[in-house]
Amino acid sequence: MHKPLLIVVSAPSGAGKSTLCDQLLAESPEIVYSVSCTTRPPRGEEQDGVAYYFLTPEVFEQRVQDGDFLEHATVHDNFYGTLKETVRSAMAGGKSVMMDIDVQGAAQVRGALAGLPDDDAMVQGFVDVFIQPPSLDVLRQRLEGRGEDAAEVIERRLNNAEQEMACADAYRYCVINDDLDAALAELRGILDREGSR
Repeated sequence: MHKPLLIVVSAPSGAGKSTLCDQLLAESPEIVYSVSCTTRPPRGEEQDGVAYYFLTPEVFEQRVQDGDFLEHATVHDNFYGTLKETVRSAMAGGKSVMMDIDVQGAAQVRGALAGLPDDDAMVQGFVDVFIQPPSLDVLRQRLEGRGEDAAEVIERRLNNAEQEMACADAYRYCVINDDLDAALAELRGILDREGSR
């Protein structure tokens, strides 16, 4: 029987993190994405508690002050964040929780967990993985190959990637995504080991 994990995955844009996370979730019913909170209005058919928990800016800021978030950030004038209780309740129900967040968010999660007792389920089940491209050249080829971004956007993403890759040492595991199937197998192996520890 595997213990529930709190899985934090970060990567530079274009490293294949979303593809890896989506495939892992599709084949692992015991793993769920964490549902974040946001202050942006719902789009289209979005329902509260499914895609996001929709909060007013005032409520969000109060919850930040109360220390309720594992991590939070401001993106395009809206707040986003992951509540401790959301993660805790999924783990109490036997689910592992995956958080797909950037290096700053991962650092916030580590900071939040450092303030909790060692026997807390989130501390016990914490696993952080950095997904890395084989090189910046390969990343450039992938970003250009998408054909989605202007040259200056690609340059900005590559500059960000370089800074993010400098933070890879802060993670317990680093998976180089040179081959998607191999990277997926490595990620699976990490979670199997951690879940049975």
